[in-house]
Amino acid sequence: MMGSKSLLIYILMVGVFGILNTEMGIIGILPHVSETYGVGIVEAGLLISLFALCVAVAGPTMPLFCSRFNRKHVMLFVLGLFTVCNTIAVFTDDFDLLLAVRILPAFFHPVYCSMAFTVAAALAGEKNAPKAVAKINIGVSGGMVAGVPISNFLAEHISLAASMTFFAAVTFAVFVATWLLVPSMPVKERMTYGSQLRVLKKPMVWASIFAVIFLNGSVFGVFNYLAKYLASVTGLAPSLISIMLFVYGVCNIFGSMIAGNLLTNRAELTVKCFPFALGAVYLLLFTGGSAWPVMAVMTVLWGLLGGINGNINQFWISRAAPEAPDFANGLFLTSANLGTMSGTAFSGLFIDHMGIEYVIFGGLAYGALSAGIVLWQLHRTSMNPVKRLSFAGETA
Repeated sequence: MMGSKSLLIYILMVGVFGILNTEMGIIGILPHVSETYGVGIVEAGLLISLFALCVAVAGPTMPLFCSRFNRKHVMLFVLGLFTVCNTIAVFTDDFDLLLAVRILPAFFHPVYCSMAFTVAAALAGEKNAPKAVAKINIGVSGGMVAGVPISNFLAEHISLAASMTFFAAVTFAVFVATWLLVPSMPVKERMTYGSQLRVLKKPMVWASIFAVIFLNGSVFGVFNYLAKYLASVTGLAPSLISIMLFVYGVCNIFGSMIAGNLLTNRAELTVKCFPFALGAVYLLLFTGGSAWPVMAVMTVLWGLLGGINGNINQFWISRAAPEAPDFANGLFLTSANLGTMSGTAFSGLFIDHMGIEYVIFGGLAYGALSAGIVLWQLHRTSMNPVKRLSFAGETA
């Protein structure tokens, strides 16, 4: 039985990898898309920005809508849709159609990912749920890390169509594995939409949403400018920048592995310390980022913290609304995407007005806001023992 549960969790992990690979892998081939379809790089960038916008919009709604259906059937539908749309992208020479087949599956991105988190946690049980969720987050990190260099390599050495084929092949493989190996998973206790939406009345849920926005914004608001920072401040050559980005990504995966144990055994301490650890890394980057040895060490630490961050965010919101796990995971995905978008824009203001080296200030400001919220949450909980929880949020 344990073996079948582990197999299912690994299938979900690869499925999440396929979804994130489709979303993020396009970054590695934007110049090829621009050249092949005869559009500007900014217009080609719509393949990324509109996808992210659809994920943010669909996060709270689509998982809620699909929460009453057989989970296996939903998984097959989403994976099948991604496979079909990715296959169309291989053969189309019309940019508008390419954009359409990017946008359509994006609305179902939160459905599969939130369901993967929910199912993994339920299979593992309450005590080991963080470890199971950490495996799903490894799929997230892997999709973000591996998707970009693999798609770029295929486009550079074979063709743009080969990159698109890779996206379709991964989701199709998981579709087949789900069809053959995943048992039927009907929802035993169907929750009404109203009962799930009622979690929005809880102050701790809203506090968790804003905490995730600020925490994710703190990480990605700086990371999204890392390539430019490494070039302008550290003075690295393009080939070394690629290596540093890869190192960050690999450490991100290891961070997800570490986070499972930390949140299982030391959840409150991990959450309390995380914003301060991130702030310390940023201060060291600000003072020593021009020296490549310092930057190399900080990239490793930052990558580990980035992997831990994703797990904390999911854990945070899911524990704030344990009675509506699918809806809570949808809120997590929306909050994380809003944090990435707003954090990137906020940190960009420091670049525009002060220079690239001051991008760190955006991360520090967002990190301070997240620290304030989590400390308030933990203080409020400790002052009211009736509202017991593992980390943040209230009981139903």
